[in-house]
Amino acid sequence: MDYKRLFEPESMVVVGVSLHNDRNPANIIYRKNRLRYPIRVFAVNPHGGLIQGDMVYERLADIPQKVDLAVIAVRAELAADILAQCISAGVGGAVVISGGFAEVGRQDLQDRLVDMAVKADFPFVGPNCLGIFSPGRVDTFFLPGERTVRPDSGNVALVSQSGGVLVDQMVNFAGEGVGLSVAVSIGNKALVDEVALLDYLGKDNGTDAIGFYLEGFNKNGGRAFVEAACHCPKAIVALKSGRSPEGGRAVSSHTASLAGDYAVFSQVISQFGVLEARTQFELVSFCEALSCYRETIDGKIGIITGSGGHGALTVDLCSFHGLEAPVLSKKVQEGLKQDLSPSVQSIASTGNPVDLTGSAIDDDFVAAAECLSRTPEVDCIVLLVLPYSPGTTSDLGARLSEVYHREGKPMVAYVPNLERYRMLIEGFELNHIPVSPAIEGAVLMAEALRRRTC
Repeated sequence: MDYKRLFEPESMVVVGVSLHNDRNPANIIYRKNRLRYPIRVFAVNPHGGLIQGDMVYERLADIPQKVDLAVIAVRAELAADILAQCISAGVGGAVVISGGFAEVGRQDLQDRLVDMAVKADFPFVGPNCLGIFSPGRVDTFFLPGERTVRPDSGNVALVSQSGGVLVDQMVNFAGEGVGLSVAVSIGNKALVDEVALLDYLGKDNGTDAIGFYLEGFNKNGGRAFVEAACHCPKAIVALKSGRSPEGGRAVSSHTASLAGDYAVFSQVISQFGVLEARTQFELVSFCEALSCYRETIDGKIGIITGSGGHGALTVDLCSFHGLEAPVLSKKVQEGLKQDLSPSVQSIASTGNPVDLTGSAIDDDFVAAAECLSRTPEVDCIVLLVLPYSPGTTSDLGARLSEVYHREGKPMVAYVPNLERYRMLIEGFELNHIPVSPAIEGAVLMAEALRRRTC
């Protein structure tokens, strides 16, 4: 199937708009895309009429041009007829946001959609989903625009069976400055599922990392996912629910999926290069790191800090996550000390962590970063930047990023995420250096690089 018009539409029709209820999900989708996105939007209601001064068409066939994407927001028993109209009118693909299918026992209604779509090579997302969000292009989520947080455009794709979890992750991604190529809520995934999206996103030039929230699979779906992941050239991160028996029952009632044996799933995906995230926080951290770096590291971490306590916490976290913080050789330590400013030369600890103390200035952090970037004794640098230290300026993020661009050794940073530190944080983000508001987040980013296999 051709997914281009589905995920990169230039025109869209929303079927099921109300002429009387502006809070109707279809109306929210229509209004949001008409006002916010560079896409031609049409509305369909069998009674016709006007909406916001624009014509409402009675049938898809009445629209005077071919449409790329249809958003279907009608009762479940009417969806098959609308899908047939889409196929007849030459629409490129559909998002079926309507519920009331296999998740409530109406497998027959869902099968009608699938049978029709397969015969016509017609791709659709859903049913029982939010659909597609592509920054600056299209948003089929039936959530008011003023209530949602939209990440900027970037190179991470998110795929989720749960629309609610997907929206949460978009909030988290936006908070950490991680941009999206596309976010897809697949719901019951009757036709377009994780395997189809792995194939599509694996070929997408705008995507470098793919994050999944998985609840379960249809029969043989888990095997197909692993096989597709094995052949996908992009970094893949997966967060799975249904890990407990109770969670498995919740999964089945939500999107009619089989949770399966979690222990087996976890072991198998790790063998085929999929990074498993245990929490939403890990999913964000892993995706952020993998969106910035393509290389794999051995896990020898150099730590640069202005606080001994922060350094000690980082060493513990490295050990917990299977990373090493090796003591630097005397030769490296002596060379580093010579490059530090006179005020900290006698008080800095250079063993690893490199504790520059609260008296350090920007030049000291830069000198330490250059030294660790040039020694093979470490293969990744964790920067613990405390913006409230008196010698630290808002230029430090940009200056440390310049070291990476000169030397090429991966860096990850911890900076408290407060608006007053925004310029420092952007100095990293704008130069494609991942930043976390938590020390553990920075360590998790390094762990992602160690576990990366593609």
